[in-house]
Amino acid sequence: MMITIARKALLDAGQFFEAAGSLGREGTGMLAGFLGPNGGRIERFFAPDQRAGAHPSCWVEVTRVGKEQLAVGLDPDERWLARIHSHPADAFHSRTDDANPGLTAEDALSIVVPYFGLALRQGLDACALYERREGLWLARTAAELGIELT
Repeated sequence: MMITIARKALLDAGQFFEAAGSLGREGTGMLAGFLGPNGGRIERFFAPDQRAGAHPSCWVEVTRVGKEQLAVGLDPDERWLARIHSHPADAFHSRTDDANPGLTAEDALSIVVPYFGLALRQGLDACALYERREGLWLARTAAELGIELT
């Protein structure tokens, strides 16, 4: 399956994560787009209302208001195709990430951006990418996922 991601969506995500990171906080958001017969097209980043703990005790949680925003935040035919969030250091799927996936649909993506979002400046290869398969998050590369930036 081919996935295209608008550079602007990643730029917006990076700016959001870096702003949170400047306060020693992680951030989380979703990437919205469209599914077609040959793959997906991600067009925008959305950060729901959230609260976070500051470094060294980093955590982030989508609030009730944020969950409501996610429930009504899509345009017709649009889908949440990926979750994207930052970590203070290394990029990996933590036990918390696995327990609170944000997305559970088959083929959903999870992108973990290290260094409070700064690594996104280097592109997706500097991030940890995961694909949802049979209820599990499997580590993948951008090449394996067929990701192209537009």
